[in-house]
Amino acid sequence: MQTRTTSVTVLGLGLMGAALAEALLRDGHTVTVWNRSAAKAAPLVAKGAVQAPDAGAAIAASPLVVVCLSVYANAEEILASDALAGRTVVQLTSGAPDQARAMAGLVTGRGARYLDGGIMAVPQMIGGPGALILYSGDEDAFTRHKDVLAAFGEARHVGADPGLAPLLDFALLDAMYGMYAGVYHAIALARSGGVTASESTPMITDWLAAMMHAFPEQARALDAGEFGTDVSSVATSQIAFPTLIETSVRQGVDPAPLLPMRDLLDRAVADGHGADGLHRLIPLLETGKG
Repeated sequence: MQTRTTSVTVLGLGLMGAALAEALLRDGHTVTVWNRSAAKAAPLVAKGAVQAPDAGAAIAASPLVVVCLSVYANAEEILASDALAGRTVVQLTSGAPDQARAMAGLVTGRGARYLDGGIMAVPQMIGGPGALILYSGDEDAFTRHKDVLAAFGEARHVGADPGLAPLLDFALLDAMYGMYAGVYHAIALARSGGVTASESTPMITDWLAAMMHAFPEQARALDAGEFGTDVSSVATSQIAFPTLIETSVRQGVDPAPLLPMRDLLDRAVADGHGADGLHRLIPLLETGKG
């Protein structure tokens, strides 16, 4: 139960920004909103939000300012305001680590504290179970406002460098899109033999869930610089890959998602890492040498 209300401003009322503002309202906070297209504020005003006439007035209205715009350039324009002094800015616009660091410089240079965030949820998840937002930057500001930020979902501070949250955001998206590519290719391959997506998908998801259990031990070994394996070596996978690609081609399925992994396995073997575990591919990606 929310026992202490806070005045919070939300700049940007797209699908995500509106979800953030609504979560704050549900949690009992005083919420000021602003959007370039003023009409987008109407549903939130109907639920108790206050619509500011302009961005400067919105910033001045609250000690905590949440920014959720489409691109960093828009945020830079809006946050170039003397009204920032003494406030905490929580930047939830998606962007690159270097953009976050530059934004931190702009905001702190105007006398405000800065947190950057990576939203690991879709708008419909905000304020509910499973929503996670990663934050980086001013840890004291995070601690001070953590209870308010919890209205959005689990709030996790990942480090003082403002670029860490967006970096981890992209890392998690990287894993997601890689998984999608593999799953979609697997479904297409199964469909080439007359197996429906509804039939193959439970097998694919169960298989992936079983394989996931290997990652924590691989992570420990990687951090310790240990690359031996008694499970499946780089060479074992490299030997199997040509047949996988040839089967895809014969079945009329584009092998494009498989080719980068084939090339990486080939490089690892050529560099003398055939006997190592598959986690040897991670430093190979990092350095280009292995």
